[in-house]
Amino acid sequence: MFGESLCIRGSPKSFSPKPHILSAPAALSRTVKLRNIAETLAFGAVGGLTFGFAGMPAGWLSGSILAVAAAALAGRPMFIPILIMRALLVVIGITLGAVVTPETLQGMATYPLSIAVLLVAMGCVSFAGSAYLRAVHGWDRVTAYLAAVPGGMSQVMAVGAELDSDLRAIAIVQTIRVVMVAVGLPAALLAFGFVGDARGVVGAPFDPAQFGELVILVVASTAMALIAYVIRFPGGLLFGAMLTSAALHGSDYIHVTVPWWIANTAMVGFGAVIGARFANTSLRLLLDFVAAALGSFAVALTVASVFAGGLLMFLDVPVAEVIIAYAPGSVDAMMLLALGLHLDPVYVGAHHLTRIFFVSLTMPLVARRRARTIARTDPTASDPIRKRQRRRFGWPFRD
Repeated sequence: MFGESLCIRGSPKSFSPKPHILSAPAALSRTVKLRNIAETLAFGAVGGLTFGFAGMPAGWLSGSILAVAAAALAGRPMFIPILIMRALLVVIGITLGAVVTPETLQGMATYPLSIAVLLVAMGCVSFAGSAYLRAVHGWDRVTAYLAAVPGGMSQVMAVGAELDSDLRAIAIVQTIRVVMVAVGLPAALLAFGFVGDARGVVGAPFDPAQFGELVILVVASTAMALIAYVIRFPGGLLFGAMLTSAALHGSDYIHVTVPWWIANTAMVGFGAVIGARFANTSLRLLLDFVAAALGSFAVALTVASVFAGGLLMFLDVPVAEVIIAYAPGSVDAMMLLALGLHLDPVYVGAHHLTRIFFVSLTMPLVARRRARTIARTDPTASDPIRKRQRRRFGWPFRD
């Protein structure tokens, strides 16, 4: 089950129960399951490769989402087992933690005012976007908050899956944000001749001499991911691996990064997980989600622009640097833009690193709190989802 159905103004108050895409029906034979998995990964690979090699930042993830979602909407049996999803979360967490370097950590201490303004801005963006989705489109607290969070899409989707939010709604809003910021901004700058091609991949070439470091990185990150999962930290598999990888890289103890072909394969695979959630989505509901996405993006852009403009009144920082540093796009895309514009990569990298980790650390806690609020104020929610929430969160979730 997906979780509580969304209440969207102008549409029915509730929708039919959504299928549990992550678990195949028991009646299916092993051969059918394997065929469905292979078909799902094939669609994801086509979309991810197309968008990734076309130079679209975050294209490996968003391309896979779009391709698998289109197949699911067309009625194809899209399916990824939950064990594969969990393994993908650990790999993505290790990859995200590798963006931390001693230089970016030093950059956080070099620009305290700008960093502080960024944190306040991201908090306001999340609050304003969530309030818009709830007030205008009638979304529930958890789904609205996760859709509005200006963080990494993979982290947000991981928490959304664990809290039984509507992943279709979150994926559409987050994907449009990624497209508008990470693709629209580079395209605009390319059109004016300010930067070169933004083509690139996540990860790096693998040096066989670093195999020992890679083993240490994978073992340590996986162990912490399992610990975080066992203690029921929201999104523990991803966040446990990410924080361990960040600590090892930020301390300059580990220098190896996940090979690009592994990192991007994980992005494609997780995109397939998200895309499979679009099964049984009507055209009307899809259009409602797109309208909500465009509206929330306009709200987020307005709020971020106000804070960026205010910062420029007090700091003598190039306008382009502030725009790239405050844009809630993917880290790799913003760093490529910074290099293409000959901007300060430490300034840009420090801000995006701060944004990602601030959102990553606070987002699961805020989402969990909102989930508890829903449970306390909605005594009618006595379905299997309610029972899973009660087991996960404890006393607030009584029948």
